[in-house]
Amino acid sequence: MAAIGRFQKSDEIFYAKVIDGEIFKLQGDVFGSPSYEKKATLLKGVKTLTPVQPSKIIAVGLNYPDHARESGKELPKEPLFWLKAPSSLIADGTKIEIPCATHRNDFEAELAIVIGRRMRNVTAAAAARYIFGYTASQDITDRTIQNSESQFARSKSYDTFTPLGPFVETKIDPHNLSIQLFQNGQLRQNGNTSQMIFNCFDLVSFISFNMTLLPGDIILTGTPSGVGPIVSGDRLEVRIQHLAPLVNMVK
Repeated sequence: MAAIGRFQKSDEIFYAKVIDGEIFKLQGDVFGSPSYEKKATLLKGVKTLTPVQPSKIIAVGLNYPDHARESGKELPKEPLFWLKAPSSLIADGTKIEIPCATHRNDFEAELAIVIGRRMRNVTAAAAARYIFGYTASQDITDRTIQNSESQFARSKSYDTFTPLGPFVETKIDPHNLSIQLFQNGQLRQNGNTSQMIFNCFDLVSFISFNMTLLPGDIILTGTPSGVGPIVSGDRLEVRIQHLAPLVNMVK
């Protein structure tokens, strides 16, 4: 495994490799051929940030058959996607804020793809060469707004509505990973990426034929069944096989 994180210590923001709980600062371009310091950085005073700063977040909908059925929607014939505001990103350990307390707001655990190279019109067979890695995410949704509009961007782009991280795993096969969400310790979602209608390489290829993807861009690959409402005080934990867990509180 090769986990990469983004950190802040005092005024310094840096990337680092994460090995057995220790971090080793990156030297060079994280999306190029970086090297890493051999001496670990002391963790005192180090804050974990979102692992990347994307130019855009692409969210894919109805990519698990069970979730499509629980939503009362037909299975898509091609990937359904929209854009989320990058300003909605928050890091592991940061609080999700509910802006409209009278609305229903739902959790949605998702595997996120991190793009590593500029790409356009790339085939699915070549897609893996353009992927930097994978991380855990959530696509928090104001379901009241989503159900009242034909477009999804507003309901999913509030500040704090895209928890991401904590690290990017660069050396895993994304096609058979368990994906779970725990709400206050109770298992709510329990799926596997093998259930996706369109796998990660298909998604990257399809989206690249619609827009240019840049290093650091994020693709949220859809959520399995079991989505449900959140309330202030909830502890939400996304566990994806081979990835560090993503934990956020709700207020």
